[in-house]
Amino acid sequence: MKVLYNDGHVDECPADEVTHVVRHSAAHIMAQAIKRLYPEADFAYGPATEGGFYYDVDLGDKTLSEDDLPAIEDEMRRIVKENLKFSVFELPREEAIALMEERGEKYKVEHIGDLPEDARITFYQQGDYIDMCVGPHLTYTKGLKAFKLTGVSGAYWKADSSNKMLTRVNGTAFATKDELEQHLKMLEEAKRRDHRKIGREMDLFMMRDEAPGFPFFLPNGMILKNELLNYWREIHHKAGYVEISTPQIMSKHLWETSGHWDHYKDNMYSTIIDDEEYCIKPMNCPGGVLVYKSRPHSYRELPIRAGEIGLVHRHEMRGALHGLFRVRCFNQDDAHLFVTPEQLTDEIVGVVNLIDSVYQKFGFTYHLELSTRPEDSMGSDEDWERAETGLKEALERLGKDYVINEGDGAFYGPKIDFHLEDCLGRTWQCGTVQLDFQMPQNFDLEYVDADGSKKRPIMLHRVCFGSIERFIGILIEHFEGKFPTWLAPCQVKVLPVSEKSRDYARGVTEQLEAVGIRAVLDERDEKIGYKIREARNIDRPPYMLIIGEQEVEAGNISVRDRSNETHAEELTAFIERVRAEIDERR
Repeated sequence: MKVLYNDGHVDECPADEVTHVVRHSAAHIMAQAIKRLYPEADFAYGPATEGGFYYDVDLGDKTLSEDDLPAIEDEMRRIVKENLKFSVFELPREEAIALMEERGEKYKVEHIGDLPEDARITFYQQGDYIDMCVGPHLTYTKGLKAFKLTGVSGAYWKADSSNKMLTRVNGTAFATKDELEQHLKMLEEAKRRDHRKIGREMDLFMMRDEAPGFPFFLPNGMILKNELLNYWREIHHKAGYVEISTPQIMSKHLWETSGHWDHYKDNMYSTIIDDEEYCIKPMNCPGGVLVYKSRPHSYRELPIRAGEIGLVHRHEMRGALHGLFRVRCFNQDDAHLFVTPEQLTDEIVGVVNLIDSVYQKFGFTYHLELSTRPEDSMGSDEDWERAETGLKEALERLGKDYVINEGDGAFYGPKIDFHLEDCLGRTWQCGTVQLDFQMPQNFDLEYVDADGSKKRPIMLHRVCFGSIERFIGILIEHFEGKFPTWLAPCQVKVLPVSEKSRDYARGVTEQLEAVGIRAVLDERDEKIGYKIREARNIDRPPYMLIIGEQEVEAGNISVRDRSNETHAEELTAFIERVRAEIDERR
C-alpha cells in the first residue's frame, strides 16, 4: 500500500504501520463527512488508536447520538467513492495560525500555540477539507476499504474538566473487509461477555450513583473475591512472604517524602485531621516502607518480602469510570521486597516465576515489557542505569522475550510489566515488577551488613493481580461468568424435578455443603427445563444435579456439566471428584 509522508514523498507503507495509517486516514475522512453535514463543526484531536480512531468535535448547541452515525457513514462512503487525492503542505507558524483562523478552527490555533517553536507544521488536504497533521496518510480516499463508526461519547478538550465538553465520535477501520468483519464479531462477543452485564445477572457486584466509581460487592462476588485472596495468601506463604496491613489515611508529609505528592497529587484524596492535612493512600508502598523502618535490620534478615492486600483510592474522571475496569477505590495485591544488591537478580527471577504461575493457573498467555526512565523521574543516572540493567539480567536469565517501552517506567524506577491476553485476544496490563533505589534513600532505610557497616537496601514493588477488582472484571469476561469450579460462587445447583424428589434433593444438598462444596437448592415449583435454562444463564455453575424419581429410586444423581451432557453417578464419587477439582484449583 502506498502512503503519503509529510515531506511530500510517496512510498510503500511498512506492514506493521498499515492499520494505523488506514485508521488515521479514516479519522480525516470522517471529519470531512461531519463538516459536510454540520458546517459549524470545529475539530479538536482526531488520532488513530489501538482499537480504531476518533475525532473530538465541538458542534456548538447541537448534539450527536448513535442514531446520527449511519448518516455520517453514508457521507464517508460518498467521499471514498469520490476518490479524492490526499496532498500535503507545510506553513510557517504565523501562516498556519492565519489559515486555521480563517477556517474557524480555534482548537487547531490553540494546538499550534502548544507546539515547540521549531516544530514543523504540516497540513493534509483531501478535497475541501484541510487538517493539521504529521501523517502519513493514504494517497487517495478510495484506499479506505473497510470502516465502521462504533459510538458517541463526551470528552473534555485536552482531557481537562475545566475545559469544554466535546463530542467524541468513535470508529474503527481495517485494510480489508475480512479484518473488519472479524473485529466486529469480536466486539459483539465482547458485548456479550461484558462484565457489567454478567455481574448484574450473577449478583456479583453493583455500582450506584450515590458512590460513582466505588464498587459494591454482593454475596456471590465476595465468594469469588475471597477465593482469589485465599489463593493469593497460600502461594505467597509458600514463597516466603509475610503479610502486613497499613493505614488508609496518613499524613501529607509522608507522601511528600516518598515523592508521590509532587507526581500524583491530582489523583489523591485528602482530608484535614487536627488542623493537619492527611491523604487517603493511592498506593501502599510508603506504608510498607514505614513498617521496614520501624526497627533495625541485619543482612541476615534480607530479603524481606512483605505482602499487603491494601485498599487504595485514586481520583478518576467520572467520564472515564467503567465498571470494575476503571474505579476510584480498589484492592491492590502489593508486595514490597527489601533486598541486598547481591540478592537483586534472584529476587526478580523469583517474582517473575511467581507471577507466571498465577497466570498459568487461569490459562492466560502474556508478553513482557521493560519500561525505562520517564521524563519526570527521581534519582541519578547511575541509579537508573543499575536498575534497568538488573531487570534486563533477570529477564535474560529466565530466557524470557521482552520488548522495551521507552520512557514508561514509574517515576522512582524502571519496571517489568505483564500484559495478559484473554480469550478474545485483548491485552491487559496487570502484573508488574518495579525496581526502586529512590524510596529507600528518601526514607533513609538501612540494614547492618556482615562487616558491621550500614548499607541501604534496594526496594522492589510488585503485584500479581494488580487491582483485584479489575482482575475480577477480566476473569468475568474471560470465562464469560463460567468460572473454574474452585472460583465459582455456585459450584453445584441441585434441581429437583418435582415435589416427590425434594426431600432427597435436600439430603444431597446437605451432603455437598457438609464437605465444603457450595451448593444451591432450587425448590421452586417450576418446570425442570426452565430451572436448567436459568441455572445455565444466571448462576452458570460447573455442575447441575437433576434429581427425579428415577434418581431417588436408584439412590444416585444425574450430573449435567457445562457440555450440557447428563450422566448418572454415585453421589460419593461425584463429591470426591469435585472436591479434588476444588482442592487442586484445576
